[in-house]
Amino acid sequence: MSITADRKQELIKEYAQSEGDTGSPEVQVAILTERISNLTGHFKTNAKDNHSRRGLLKMVSQRRRLLDYVKGKSHDRYAALIQRLGIRR
Repeated sequence: MSITADRKQELIKEYAQSEGDTGSPEVQVAILTERISNLTGHFKTNAKDNHSRRGLLKMVSQRRRLLDYVKGKSHDRYAALIQRLGIRR
C-alpha cells in the first residue's frame, strides 16, 4: 500500500526543481499520485476497507490543493505537471 523508499527517491529525482529539492509542490504531487494509485489497486481486492478509503480521500484532497496552488502560481507548470503525471482535470 505504501511506496518504497527507493521509489520515493526516484520520484524526488524525477520531479525535483533543483538539487536537494524534496518539498516543492511538484514532488509532493508526484508522491501523492503514486500513493493514490497504490491505494486504488488495493481497493480492487478490499472493497470494504473504509478506513483506508478515508485516507485515500484525504490524499486526493491534499493533491487537489497542491495542484490548485501550482495553477495559481504558474499555469504552464500546472499543465506540464498534470501531463507528466497523466492526471485528468
